[in-house]
Amino acid sequence: MRLDKLHSVLLLFAVALLAAACGGDDTGPTLAPDVDTLLEASAQTMGEVESVRFTIERGGAPVYIDPLDALEFVSAEGRFKTPAAADALVVLAVGDIRAQVGAVAIDGDTWLTNPITGDWEPAPDGYTFDPATLFDPAAGWRPLLAEDLTNVQLVGLEERGGSPRYHLRGDAPEERISLITAGLVGQDVTVDLWLDPVTGAVVEAEFDTLYRGEASDWRLTFADYGADLTIEVPDLPTEG
Repeated sequence: MRLDKLHSVLLLFAVALLAAACGGDDTGPTLAPDVDTLLEASAQTMGEVESVRFTIERGGAPVYIDPLDALEFVSAEGRFKTPAAADALVVLAVGDIRAQVGAVAIDGDTWLTNPITGDWEPAPDGYTFDPATLFDPAAGWRPLLAEDLTNVQLVGLEERGGSPRYHLRGDAPEERISLITAGLVGQDVTVDLWLDPVTGAVVEAEFDTLYRGEASDWRLTFADYGADLTIEVPDLPTEG
């Protein structure tokens, strides 16, 4: 038996063992441990996402989301629903002070809560965080996985969060990584992906960036694919 085929057989066997050991929250046939197969399945699944919950976390060097470099992005926890709606609770820092800001993005329009009054307001010019771009089927995850991820290698099978996941590593271009981070990252990166072994859905993604010569580390997580979600334009204060 060729070594590459032996490697695939061993990985499939490992998936089965891990699924049994972890209680097996996934059902259905396991995807073959082959880079092309996994990318194809993942691209299709991520291009058909109807709803999902997500988190984005940043550590290390600060990254700002306003032209004056005053609002430092820390983290976001949000939801996405097709065709182009998302909401999130965003944690920002101004110096040593942290604040939580609500964000809603629908069809290219974005609203934020005022950190002082709590009222909803249209996002100011230059605000770059649009969580609805993560799952745009024409510009986000699907084309990254189908076309733009290069030098991809299958690292192996790993247990993440109590379940077996295929671990891929590859190089992602600036244009695509900017979209799947809602406009927060603007550079080429090497990204590590952990995929559901049955559907190919991206469960976690990690990568590092450089900002003014200092490193920032990023972690994205996704859960509850297909959840019943409703995202609406927020109630804006009346003028007068």
